[in-house]
Amino acid sequence: MKIVLFGATGSIGKRIAEEAVRRGHEVTAVVRDRTRAAEMGLPDLVPADTKKAGHLFLEEGDILVPESIARLVQGQDLAISAYGPRFGEEDELLEATRSLIEGVKRGGVCRLIAVGGAGGLEVAPGVRLMDTPEFPEEVRPLARAHEEALSIYQASDLKWTVLSPPAFIEPGNRTGMFRLGLDRLVTDERDNSRITTEDYAAALLDEAEDPYYIGTRFTVGY
Repeated sequence: MKIVLFGATGSIGKRIAEEAVRRGHEVTAVVRDRTRAAEMGLPDLVPADTKKAGHLFLEEGDILVPESIARLVQGQDLAISAYGPRFGEEDELLEATRSLIEGVKRGGVCRLIAVGGAGGLEVAPGVRLMDTPEFPEEVRPLARAHEEALSIYQASDLKWTVLSPPAFIEPGNRTGMFRLGLDRLVTDERDNSRITTEDYAAALLDEAEDPYYIGTRFTVGY
């Protein structure tokens, strides 16, 4: 596929780009600054030890400008957003979500997959992770922004999907072994909720290649 990826310089975005290229897809990574992209190692993502590798292209653009998005998504099969706002500017996520929806539609692409948040997932019937006493107070604004962004997607007519991570996500090994869920936090036998960014990216690309959760949120974990 031809995939345009926003937020490619972040920890999750970089792994999504790497996974997509490894699978043979053509990825256009949208960055605000090519210099930062070079620092993050994006130009070197094509694996040397694989016979099947796609291509990675860098394009400068702004996720907050619908016209920029429309230009970048033209001719693409899928848009992926791994965009994350800066600390203290969480409401920018809502602006980016509206801009994405408008720009993707203008550019003629109907399929969009976005990285979501874990805070809105339930840990018990009617109890969200973000409402528990253990949830970090400093993360609540971002969790609320992700839930509002989800509502914006739900009101759109795009073929959208939001993939929420588990409670903890960090770089590690790619195992390809994980479990999927809907609105309930995925936990293991020790009640831990975690995944590596590499396996999260694998789950997202599985959905990109074989769409199942269209028009809904789903989650992943070990």
